[in-house]
Amino acid sequence: MQSHGDTHSLVMIRSVLVIDDHPLYCDALASTLKRIYQLQTVRTATTLSDALKLVGPRFMPDLVVLDLKLPDVTGLSGFLKIRDKIPDVPVLVVSAISSDETIHALMQAGAAGFVPKDASPKVLQNALTIVREGQKYLPPGYTAPSGPSGDTLSTCEIARKIADLPPQQARIMQLICAGKPNKQIAYEMSLAEATVKAHITALLRRLGVHNRTQAAVLVRSAQLDQSAESSDADLRALLN
Repeated sequence: MQSHGDTHSLVMIRSVLVIDDHPLYCDALASTLKRIYQLQTVRTATTLSDALKLVGPRFMPDLVVLDLKLPDVTGLSGFLKIRDKIPDVPVLVVSAISSDETIHALMQAGAAGFVPKDASPKVLQNALTIVREGQKYLPPGYTAPSGPSGDTLSTCEIARKIADLPPQQARIMQLICAGKPNKQIAYEMSLAEATVKAHITALLRRLGVHNRTQAAVLVRSAQLDQSAESSDADLRALLN
């Protein structure tokens, strides 16, 4: 168990929003949080867009538990969108994407902490205790990257540009990265091809690149470790 940063006031955690695209893991994590921490409310979402719809006057979580690998986000963009929506709510990242560089980028961007997805319930409990005390949790074995922080800042800056894309442009960007031509994009999104071209021109401007290839390279550079996947062992660890 590690903490980072100065001690702040106690954070009352009565309700939690869990965002994870693996339904079984998401439900298991929600059940674990309810059982161990006796929370009043735990709500779940398997996409970022669904999570953002849940947040509002009727439901404002005291803590967000977020997986980085969601179908409708790229790299840190999902984390940044959650922070923009509810800037005063701590966000604890629980993810299989656990390189020191990723953790460092998240902490620089304002995460409340990071827990590897294969961590035990005890480790998760320790992390929540640290967050509740107003501190930041870092996993054992984490070492802050040495040397210049330019790469981390670049990752955050790219993620911010992606996070700021309107929904239609973000979807078009995903299809561009999948190698789809404009005609196919227009068909899949039920748009006129001229409309798709106009959106592409706008998103290239937003990303600060000149063509589709540069845009795809830029987005892929912000995708962190895309080989990381949740495993059955992660689910069993929570259920035990």
